[in-house]
Amino acid sequence: MKNALLQSIQSPADVRRLSRSELHLLASELRDFLLHSVSQTGGHLSSNLGTVELTVALHKVFDTPNDRIVWDVGHQTYPHKILTGRRDRMGSLRQLGGISGFPRRDESEYDAFGTAHSSTSISAALGMAVGARMKGEHRKAIAVIGDGAMSGGMAFEALNNAGVAGADVLVILNDNDMSISPPVGALNRYLARLMSGRFYANARDTAKSVLKNAPPLLELARRFESHAKGMVVPGTIFEEFGFNYVGPIDGHDLDALIPTLENLRNLKGPQFLHVVTKKGQGYHLAENDPVAYHGPSRFNPAVGITPAAPGKPTFTQVFGTWLCDMAEADTRLVGITPAMREGSGMVEFESRFPRRYHDVGIAEQHAVTFAAGLACEGLKPVVAIYSTFLQRAYDQLIHDVAIQNLPVVFALDRAGLVGADGATHAGNYDIAYLRCIPNMSVMTPSDENECRQLLYTAFLQDHPTAVRYPRGKGVGVEVHQAMTAIPLGKGEIRRMASPSSGSHCRRIAILAFGTLLHAALDAAERLDATVANMRFAKPLDIELVCELARSHDALVTIEDGSAMGGAGSAVLEALQQAGILMPVLVLGLPDEFIEHGDPAVLMSRCGLDSAGIEQSILKRFGGRPALVRPAVVHQ
Repeated sequence: MKNALLQSIQSPADVRRLSRSELHLLASELRDFLLHSVSQTGGHLSSNLGTVELTVALHKVFDTPNDRIVWDVGHQTYPHKILTGRRDRMGSLRQLGGISGFPRRDESEYDAFGTAHSSTSISAALGMAVGARMKGEHRKAIAVIGDGAMSGGMAFEALNNAGVAGADVLVILNDNDMSISPPVGALNRYLARLMSGRFYANARDTAKSVLKNAPPLLELARRFESHAKGMVVPGTIFEEFGFNYVGPIDGHDLDALIPTLENLRNLKGPQFLHVVTKKGQGYHLAENDPVAYHGPSRFNPAVGITPAAPGKPTFTQVFGTWLCDMAEADTRLVGITPAMREGSGMVEFESRFPRRYHDVGIAEQHAVTFAAGLACEGLKPVVAIYSTFLQRAYDQLIHDVAIQNLPVVFALDRAGLVGADGATHAGNYDIAYLRCIPNMSVMTPSDENECRQLLYTAFLQDHPTAVRYPRGKGVGVEVHQAMTAIPLGKGEIRRMASPSSGSHCRRIAILAFGTLLHAALDAAERLDATVANMRFAKPLDIELVCELARSHDALVTIEDGSAMGGAGSAVLEALQQAGILMPVLVLGLPDEFIEHGDPAVLMSRCGLDSAGIEQSILKRFGGRPALVRPAVVHQ
């Protein structure tokens, strides 16, 4: 029977009963199962192949779920899911109704904390450790964090607090020298000196044993150590935070991992274990190209990922091309990404304009304020960031950019629902949280060409701007090479309805924000409705809104963002200020977190496909013009 040992594992308690030799076999079977499972479903692969042995060792040594394991980001938790009773559900991974690609507290008691954004694990684990101490309970809290996530400021805030809190927390640095994009910054260079630490540690211990009977010499050695070890030992920085540093050790060597974890389990206070792993371990294609195998779609493991046939560009590619073209035209342009070079479409830009490209690591707050500093010097920064990640820099957006009215362009990728990554990565809230900020403009392109032109329009402004666009491809509109500015805050009529019988008014006007324009146009053909492509959530085209209100019986707003506080709310506010009272139907994403699944199915469930839009309008206004109350205009 294939993977017979793995098949016998129903919970970590079964892992703890295995001998050391059986654990080696389990790790081998787990890696094989993982590879073939992910190849069938798609999902994160390289990171999970790299944490097989570490996961086995953690569940062998610690009493989970009583001991808490917090996985930073959670890309690396598939082995954990398999060993904690979810092996048979891996075929549903990241699919509608299936298990999540990230840890979730409501999915398993072994998922101690829900994660998906980076650098949160140490804070959460410390909170759990302090909470246990306050309740008089004895358990370990373990944070597993990657070297890329360690560049986030929140991780250092937590380390700083943990060192003085004195709680029983264990931080495991999974150092694979490979985040989604290459890790950057001083910390990464510091960690790169790992192996030198082994020699130093041995030498230090030998010297102390020799000199212990000569106190003056020992004190001299200690003084020298305090000056010299910072140049040699990887653990110095963590020891200064108040942690007992151990490592680095081979993260694929169970015979090293298990006794080390057993020793650390019995120690009190903050502990820090530095393990070195390799992304893609055990699958040579992923080892050689961990970026390509970071989050692949379905593939044949025997063959590997085969390049997809060229097709229409994604919105991310449209942005990447525009960025290069704009940089060619204006030397003031500077491109910034918080550790998402590949995902944000900036690979070519980095290659062509290396001095104007800045990957600041997983540090969203810093990215925004860094951009503000550049703008103060007369440069034109473009921050390429996922919508969901800009949330992490909201204070900087307001305090450092908007209040000072600095011309920073935010290219917001992954706006709206994102599919398999679920609620943690969905860009549902950007319109709502951006439009309330003074000085900010928010642009919502409906197709690929409009995305390029609105990016150009944003770049020309002398105030903060944001251009939001979804993950994946659009409807396939040809992208014009020429860049033409769109008048700021001006929408356009894309379809005009016939007048209602016996009335100057037309029945329904649909005001579409973003890519849902095309679903709205389709529904409008069946309903004979007017459709406006609004293009701007802020400044809103109030003149167009009022014109449509006075010439129609009812308005419908549509957006792939939160209905609460979004573009539809902006339309309602504009009508109220104009003294226009009329029926308005606001369609958008509901007031709930929408889980992972196929984006088209999810949008349909939210009533935001063509059929859903039509049904919502008919349900609200009926199938006959007489059921729509005419507008009442107060002069």
